[in-house]
Amino acid sequence: MTEQVLELKPVRTRILTAKDNIVDVIEQYAKDDIGPNDVVSVAESVVAITQGRMVRPEELNPSFLARVLCRFVPQKGSLSSIYGMQAAMDAEGKWRVAWAMLIGMLGKVVGRSGLFYELAGEQAALIDDVTGTMPPFDKYIVYGPADPSGVAEAIKQRLGCYGAAVADVNDLKRAAVLGVTQGLNPKEVARILIDNPFGNASQKTPIVIIKNYGLAVQKAAE
Repeated sequence: MTEQVLELKPVRTRILTAKDNIVDVIEQYAKDDIGPNDVVSVAESVVAITQGRMVRPEELNPSFLARVLCRFVPQKGSLSSIYGMQAAMDAEGKWRVAWAMLIGMLGKVVGRSGLFYELAGEQAALIDDVTGTMPPFDKYIVYGPADPSGVAEAIKQRLGCYGAAVADVNDLKRAAVLGVTQGLNPKEVARILIDNPFGNASQKTPIVIIKNYGLAVQKAAE
């Protein structure tokens, strides 16, 4: 892809809640900035919040198994807390998470890392613990969004853009695209967003427009 034509444009919004529809929000705040060659990307945690996919820790009832298994997760991981681990068990099933933990530990013995998150289910990797989201949602555990590709398609249909994506990006240079419109390469979009133009603190910029993406694809094909 010819990236010289690309421009990343973060869009500032108010704090969004479960009462919002993410497509309506994008139309309200960014409609005039979005062209037919642009890709609209939106932060996965904010999509999840607008879907109501969150829970306060005091609403959970951590099990003995959650209290044990969370001890085997590195401290920087969201599942290292008993509440984060219980949230993952509630979403994916406690025995699936326990089995994945066992296989993951055995995998590390033979030099194979990452098996736990591959086997424990999508939500185990997507859950953000209480410190991972902007206030007032820093008091909540936030799950991953439902149907991210469907959300992306709805954004494209409403805004008439080249494409759309729901992305999970952080300041640790980790980027993953959970859902895209047909024809977009999720790895390519993730690579473009790797420097986290959304911000992880209080920037309130959950939308990033990748300007001229369609032109870059066209130039690359010439």
